[in-house]
Amino acid sequence: MPSLPLRFFLRLASVLTLLVWALAPAQAAAIRDLASVQGVRVNQLVGYGLVVGLGGTGDQATQVPYTTQSLLSMFQRLGINLPPGVASNLQPKDVAAVMITANLPPFSQPGQQINITVSAVGNAASLAGGTLLMTPLKGADGQTYAVAQGNVVVSGFGASSGGNSTQVNFLTAGMIANGATVERAVASNFDQAGPISLSLNTPSFGTASRVADRINQQFGAGTATALNAGVIQVQAPLTAGARTAFLGQVEALDVTPESPPAKVVIDARSGTVVLGQNVTLGACAVAHGNLSVTISTQYEVSQPNPLGAGQTAVVPKTDVKAKADKANLLMFNPGVTLEAVVRALNAVGAAPNDLIAILQAMKAAGALHAQLDVI
Repeated sequence: MPSLPLRFFLRLASVLTLLVWALAPAQAAAIRDLASVQGVRVNQLVGYGLVVGLGGTGDQATQVPYTTQSLLSMFQRLGINLPPGVASNLQPKDVAAVMITANLPPFSQPGQQINITVSAVGNAASLAGGTLLMTPLKGADGQTYAVAQGNVVVSGFGASSGGNSTQVNFLTAGMIANGATVERAVASNFDQAGPISLSLNTPSFGTASRVADRINQQFGAGTATALNAGVIQVQAPLTAGARTAFLGQVEALDVTPESPPAKVVIDARSGTVVLGQNVTLGACAVAHGNLSVTISTQYEVSQPNPLGAGQTAVVPKTDVKAKADKANLLMFNPGVTLEAVVRALNAVGAAPNDLIAILQAMKAAGALHAQLDVI
């Protein structure tokens, strides 16, 4: 029996790969990636403090007086009382006033450490090499939930000499890994008896129904109910340990979400256009051209007759030109997909601004079957 050529096996492998890909089920995602538990959330913290040891790159006291005031207040709390003459002339160059921000994860307990971000609020040139002094971090309720302190790490560098300077990234903001210690836990109703509500990250009636059906399929009918497009109510065990184990099993379930709606997002400031999937067009014809007007001015010198009484003068010469580019007419049949639209617009060399104008005109004419969001 003659042996088959290698080319035959390569083609067969390609066909089988395409067949497997075509027969593969739709992409599923875990419930933890589609929804979050109501009441289990991150809380923002903020604080005001001082960074010291900056080597001359701190705030200028004459322009940022609150840095000196904060330093004097800290001295008083530490039992250091400066004479009035010294305090009024205090102009530290190694100190900078900063704001500290942090995210407090859910279920954080006292003693745990979290990352913080330190940002200058004055005119400090750099926070590199500085040390943040002990600063309380407060929540929206005014209570202190963490205390921050540590060495600031700045992801950049700069140098200057003789009036010349160079800089990479920003030097007035940095972070401290594990720079704050949690002092108080945030109260949570997770341990309270009753149903648990799951909030979908992207509300969808279809996805909400599928999540509820998947939970009922795994744990029995009536366990989950889709209240609306964004909330699924789940009957959970009463004890804390059982609720935690049950919710872990629920979040691990795989669900195929509903296809997202057809949407076109336009950022008019940057000229960015993002077309999502399922975007189609109705029957329409598009003609788009550009009108450009150019105004150029040249200055010429008018020299009078040497024997005359005239004076030399500068006379402007203005030239105005208007040009209208030839419009390209594009025909689209009903049900045209996104791929065909992009291919046609690229063929005529449509710029981002042209594409924005075309899409807005299509939407106004009712030919664009998608939601148009302008940000």
